[in-house]
Amino acid sequence: MTNRIAMWSGPRNISTAMMRSWENRADCTVIDEPFYAYYLQQTQSPHPLCSQIIESQPTQFAVVSKSLSEGQCKNAVQYQKHMTHHMLPGCDMNWTAKLQHCFLIRDPAYVVNSYTNSRGACTAHDIGIKRQYELWQEIGTLTQQQMPVIDSSTVLTNPERIMRALCEALAISFDPNMLSWPTGKRSSDGVWASHWYHSVEASTGFGATSQATFTLSKSQLEVVEEVMPYYKKMKALAIT
Repeated sequence: MTNRIAMWSGPRNISTAMMRSWENRADCTVIDEPFYAYYLQQTQSPHPLCSQIIESQPTQFAVVSKSLSEGQCKNAVQYQKHMTHHMLPGCDMNWTAKLQHCFLIRDPAYVVNSYTNSRGACTAHDIGIKRQYELWQEIGTLTQQQMPVIDSSTVLTNPERIMRALCEALAISFDPNMLSWPTGKRSSDGVWASHWYHSVEASTGFGATSQATFTLSKSQLEVVEEVMPYYKKMKALAIT
C-alpha cells in the first residue's frame, strides 16, 4: 500500500529542491504540480509555457484528484508537490482525506523578490500564501490530521534536523539520501522546468541560507504586507 504525501507550498519556496530530496529515496515516486494544467485551463493566466503545460497534463480536476488519491504507484511512498494557488476556490477537497499532508512556507519578502525576478511581476494570488492558510484550515478540518509545517529558512539552515523531524511527523523513516542528490534534469519534472528549475538542476542539496540583500518596490512591499498575516499564522505552527 502506498503512503501518499501531499506537500502544499507556494512558488519559490525551495519546493523543487524538496521534491528532489524525496525523489532521492529509493522507495519514493514524486509527482510535480499535477494540477498546473487544470489551473491554467481554468484561469488562462499567462504563465510561461502555458500552452505546453496544458497539453502535458490532464485538465479535469476530478481526473487528477482521483489519480492522486487512488491511482497505482510502484513505490511505498508517493510524494506530491502541490502549489496552493492551483486549488481554486470551490474545489472539492474530499480527495485529500486519503493522503497525508504537510506544508512548506517561506518569508513572503523572499518569495516576492524571487518570483518577480523570474516573471517580472508578482501579485498576492501568484504566491498562494493566503490560499495556503485557507487550505491548512480546510484540509485540517476534513482530515483531522496534525499536519507538519516547515519553513524554508530552517530547512536551509539545518536540513538534516528538519527533514528528520518532518519524516517523524509523517511516521516515515528518515533516509540520509534525502539530504543530497545528483545534478541535472529529471523525467519527473514538469515541462515548465525549462523556465523555473535552472537553480535546482545545478544543485546537489539544500543550499546554505542566502545572505544576499535586496530592495523591494512599493508594489512588491504591498504584496508582502497583504500576505504577511497568513505567513505568520503558519510560521507559528512550524517545526523549529
